[in-house]
Amino acid sequence: MLIIQIIVLALIQGITEFLPISSSGHLLLVPVITGWPDQGVLTDVMVHMGSFLAVIVYFWKDCVNLLLGLVDMARGRKNAWGRLALLLILGTIPAVALGVVLDKIGFMDLVRQMPIVVAWNAIIFGILLYVCDRFGMIERRMSDMTWVPALIIGMAQAVALIPGVSRSGISMTAARALGFERPDSARFAFLLGIPAIAGAGVLKLGEALHSGATISVPMILTAVLTFFVALGTITVLMKLVRHMSFLPFAIYRVALGVILLALIYSGMPLGAVN
Repeated sequence: MLIIQIIVLALIQGITEFLPISSSGHLLLVPVITGWPDQGVLTDVMVHMGSFLAVIVYFWKDCVNLLLGLVDMARGRKNAWGRLALLLILGTIPAVALGVVLDKIGFMDLVRQMPIVVAWNAIIFGILLYVCDRFGMIERRMSDMTWVPALIIGMAQAVALIPGVSRSGISMTAARALGFERPDSARFAFLLGIPAIAGAGVLKLGEALHSGATISVPMILTAVLTFFVALGTITVLMKLVRHMSFLPFAIYRVALGVILLALIYSGMPLGAVN
């Protein structure tokens, strides 16, 4: 794998995984613009692991408190962090359950062959992001999270199994629709994504190794670079959401969807979404 390919893949994964702009939509554009062949499943796993570590590092205090809170809950001592940890576990269940069902019926393999789904989802959920952010109340904080909104946001995250939706985007959209402040919407979305990213990475890693793939030095370099790009992206986004709305991301998503549709209807071949 070329150095330039490592850099591009790391930039795309590190930025689009956490900004609410659809990573799958950008991945469709890479082979069109560059003409590069598919980088392979194992490379996808490595960049996802880089993203996963970035979330862990940025929210390391939260992660430690969540783990300690669970331990206290197991000992019968109720606390806010343990309660939040249980809510995050609850919110993860819909994505796991839906993922298993969709994989069993072959839906995931089918939809990955349909770039038009990615294009329309980029537009539709971009508009939905704007509407929920623009008209959603700003009255709730993370401390106000209960099992009902946690489950609703978790169900929204499950929808992101369909390419083009954006896991972070739909989670923030649901949180804003429920009246949570932007910083807390983003924070909960990132924490909720930790088990989702980890689970997907482990699953793909098992599949890749079972097929005989091996981890190479370029793959490790891609993961390392992805980690730093993702860490920077999370840092910038958490600062931006304190002072601005999600409108720029909504506009960008719609523009991305329009570009993809133009390429599709012009006959330009687009690859499958990994």
